[in-house]
Amino acid sequence: MAGDGEEMKMDMSPMIDLVFLLLIFFMVSSHMIVTKIDKEVKPPTASAAAVAQNIGGRIVVNIHQDGTFYGPEITMKFPNADAVSEYVDAERQKNDEMRVKSRLHLRADKRVATRYIKEIVKAGADALVVDVIFGTYVVEKD
Repeated sequence: MAGDGEEMKMDMSPMIDLVFLLLIFFMVSSHMIVTKIDKEVKPPTASAAAVAQNIGGRIVVNIHQDGTFYGPEITMKFPNADAVSEYVDAERQKNDEMRVKSRLHLRADKRVATRYIKEIVKAGADALVVDVIFGTYVVEKD
């Protein structure tokens, strides 16, 4: 209690402690989402392309110009579309466990033959992933 002529003071220590505890909680419970980009793949440009807001649940498959298939890392080379289907299926099952919708993120070189793209889309469908995102570069709109 403050007497006559004295100001009441509030102890801010518990409030500061709470803010720091919340900050630590959110830092520990969250995780960084990192998307690795294969520099060998040069996607086409599109004026109607949009930057994605949600990258959760994406299963990235890269197609190089020569028709070789890679996962999100250059060290993850797939010998054929069946291996891609197995990879997509395994990733879909992980996403299903986390209750995240799986989407195939297809990053194909702009010079790749269409038949390779069709193979990967079919491999994704065989793995029960029918939502496909085609990677493009966003160009400035006039």
